[in-house]
Amino acid sequence: MTSPHEELLPATRRALLHRIAVAQAAGRAPSLTAAVVRGGRAVWHGARTSVDGHGPDADVQYRIGSITKTFTAVLVLRLRDEGLLDLGDVLEKHLPGTGAGEATIAGLLAHTGGLAAESPAPWWERTPGSLRPELADVLGERPFLHPVGRRHHYSNPGYTLLGALVEEVRGASWEDVLRREVLEPLGLTRTSTRPRPPHAGGWAVHPWADVLLPEPAEDLGRMAPAGQLWSTAGNLARFAAFLAHGDDKVLSAQSVREMRAPAAPAEAADVVDGATYGLGLQIQHRDGRLLVGHSGSLPGFVANLTVAVEDDVAAVVLANCTSGPRLSAVGADLVRIVAEAEPRIPEPWRPLPEVDPSVLELAGPWYWGTNAFVLRLVAEGGVSLEPLAGGGRRSRFRPNGDGTWRGLEGYYAGELLRAVRRPDGSVSHLDLGSFVFTRQPYDQDAPVPGGVDPEGWRGIG
Repeated sequence: MTSPHEELLPATRRALLHRIAVAQAAGRAPSLTAAVVRGGRAVWHGARTSVDGHGPDADVQYRIGSITKTFTAVLVLRLRDEGLLDLGDVLEKHLPGTGAGEATIAGLLAHTGGLAAESPAPWWERTPGSLRPELADVLGERPFLHPVGRRHHYSNPGYTLLGALVEEVRGASWEDVLRREVLEPLGLTRTSTRPRPPHAGGWAVHPWADVLLPEPAEDLGRMAPAGQLWSTAGNLARFAAFLAHGDDKVLSAQSVREMRAPAAPAEAADVVDGATYGLGLQIQHRDGRLLVGHSGSLPGFVANLTVAVEDDVAAVVLANCTSGPRLSAVGADLVRIVAEAEPRIPEPWRPLPEVDPSVLELAGPWYWGTNAFVLRLVAEGGVSLEPLAGGGRRSRFRPNGDGTWRGLEGYYAGELLRAVRRPDGSVSHLDLGSFVFTRQPYDQDAPVPGGVDPEGWRGIG
């Protein structure tokens, strides 16, 4: 048995190496490097390369493309947590005159702002950012393609606007704010807007021949917040641990959890694929587990960061080719290999440090009509309510400090739960957003809406 901070078992390490070796060979990547995180720290690194004699280590920089968006989203959530803006604010309130100001900040984070996917021609990823010096050059004459908030439509210009928002509110460049508020506090010393040796070169691999073509590495200028960053497997492993657990130096666990929650309406194809989008994070359901993270690509490079929060396992995969290996599948497989071969060992059960007797008496079965539920006490004065059997509406509730609780998830998110007491202090029923939960199905002594037939339950003879 291993603790989270011990090395992976030899068989697990070999399975991980085999997976990336297949990915590099089948995907014809000049090089591929990967890392696995467990328990908040990197526990494995592997690499494959077409160059004999050595492979890239965890300190070699690759371009990470749209994983940059997750960093930008962290900066915006920091502004929200400081009270400098609200995610429901329209962009115009803080960054006027863009021509796209009716989009909300949350909509831009979740790609529901209705904006175009790309900036006007020429192709921004292979041309200098100096061709688009102003936001108007990024957005073009027709920035909106869809009604605001109605559908998820991935937008690189949307994250350019978020970067400009950060600059406007902070009064400093996006690059400086990112370095000061995220990179330095998390110790990401090998993450930068421009490549620093040692770094990989970007290549295109001919689709029908085993030959290479070098790709340009353009400075994206205004588009930088959407895809500029270079990083390493080691640095992204640290960032993955942050996305799983939070870090109060940068963003609390609660705010990171908010980033990981679905925030975009899913289209039919997304439902079939088990994919959606949060606030700067891609979300997918794969192999029976929920994965969050982001993929990235720019000419010459592909990248992926995948986190399985429940398993406390994450993976980073980087390659220096324009296309080839499907790194999202590789990342998911690396997580699966570790999670299945060495499943997470749960923390020991421990009793609650203290309990309020008035809350303890609420524990146990309750009935909404004829539907049986159970209320349990959880940590920090909270409670949970869930069906006794099968699926259905369930939620955890946090205490408000006045004997009531507020729902945290699902159908009851934000709804008020309170225990209604009789004049003698005994509990009559639970009120949850106007729903009456009683100790017996349709309890005649409780104020069940519509009343209860006075003759009570009966058979049919």
